[in-house]
Amino acid sequence: MVAGESGATRRSLVAVSAGLGQPSSTRMLAERLLGGTSDALAEQGVGVDTEIVELRGHAHAIVDAMLTGFASGELDEVLGRVTAADGLILVTPVFTTTYSGLFKSFLDILDHDALRGVPVVLGATGGTARHSLALEYSLRPLLTYLRAEVVTTSVFAATEDWAGTDAGPSPKSHHDAAQTEGLPRRIHRAGRELADRVAANPVRQSGDLFDGTPDFGQMLGQLGH
Repeated sequence: MVAGESGATRRSLVAVSAGLGQPSSTRMLAERLLGGTSDALAEQGVGVDTEIVELRGHAHAIVDAMLTGFASGELDEVLGRVTAADGLILVTPVFTTTYSGLFKSFLDILDHDALRGVPVVLGATGGTARHSLALEYSLRPLLTYLRAEVVTTSVFAATEDWAGTDAGPSPKSHHDAAQTEGLPRRIHRAGRELADRVAANPVRQSGDLFDGTPDFGQMLGQLGH
């Protein structure tokens, strides 16, 4: 999926959904956040390539990577695109007050510095709004530990949010906003914050760890063979 103008300003966005079901409200939230961010970048004249990664389809490969210490096949390609993205949207369901095991396992197989300085917006889904603070005491510290640039607004979508409206008084603070704003407005605000960070940063280079490694022929040439 492509949005915005092409050219030197082009950026890449990857949304990672750790939803386990089909259909998945977690994936739906990831799609909405991706759309909001793409629209905000397009308004700034920044072209963007977008992708959604559903961890559900890579669950077995993620476990294999944890056991063997390296990823292969499609998962290796996914990791390459995630770590090279100019901006990330990370969305997980909340179980027993924290992120899912699949979501944490995916982060565990990333290189420790893979998300360093990468603009990130966080999202979560759950049965009731009582679990919304899990974003702040669970997900945000985790991504801060990984040195990602997490935007101020995180988006939690409870079951009732999907049927809600955007009506209501303007919030007086960020905490009030998180509790009273409708879901579309929260998504719009988070997407704009992520778009501003992505647009302000230079285009990221490939995260391939072996980009700077000379091949065997080059090394022989340096030895005069």
